[in-house]
Amino acid sequence: MAANWREYQEEAAAFFRSLGLDATADVHVQGVRTVHNVDVLVKSRHAGFEVTWIVECKFWSARVSKLHVLALREITSDTGADRGILLSESGFQSGAAEAAALTNVHLTTLEHLRREASDGVCRMRLTELYDRVEACRELYWSLPKGRRIEHGLRPDVAEGGYSGAAVISFAEDLLRKGLRGVYPFETDYMWRHANRVEHETVTSPVALVEILEPQVAELEARLTSCVTATKEHE
Repeated sequence: MAANWREYQEEAAAFFRSLGLDATADVHVQGVRTVHNVDVLVKSRHAGFEVTWIVECKFWSARVSKLHVLALREITSDTGADRGILLSESGFQSGAAEAAALTNVHLTTLEHLRREASDGVCRMRLTELYDRVEACRELYWSLPKGRRIEHGLRPDVAEGGYSGAAVISFAEDLLRKGLRGVYPFETDYMWRHANRVEHETVTSPVALVEILEPQVAELEARLTSCVTATKEHE
């Protein structure tokens, strides 16, 4: 266990790196209104998509108050981060929990994250995967059918091949089940077959992220390529 705040900060960064995420301690981040000193900056990069978390580490003997939750909410908003995470091994006052409820600020402890291994973080990643899939859905259906065929986003009539629509439906189906938190559950045979996925059973949030991440990343890459080519020809 960390002996001081600096060690606690470094241990937090190391934890997120152990999950395959980019994590840097003691970073200055430019916001819309000002520059913020952030304890740990966590990033996960995908094709055409970047997720950013702001992590604040409170190595205190007292419980964290509402004011510090509000401060992190402000930093998260000003920097455009997807989520704020407040770490405190001493817990949180009731007002802090109320201030974080129904927001993108998550209150937890480093010890709890370790006990839960990567499941807790993966549940947050599932929410972000859902947002990515919804963004893909909107962009996919905004593209003309001819463009989707031309850039390998869907097969032509009566032909086989990659289907972005099938990936979106498959991902949405699994995410709806996964976000309910009831594991294990079965994958739908039709969508599994259409997307060349071998997993019949999803046993945990970690497994679900492992199944969906490459599917969503490939779809994002294809969509990005299509949009880029379309702009070049305009």
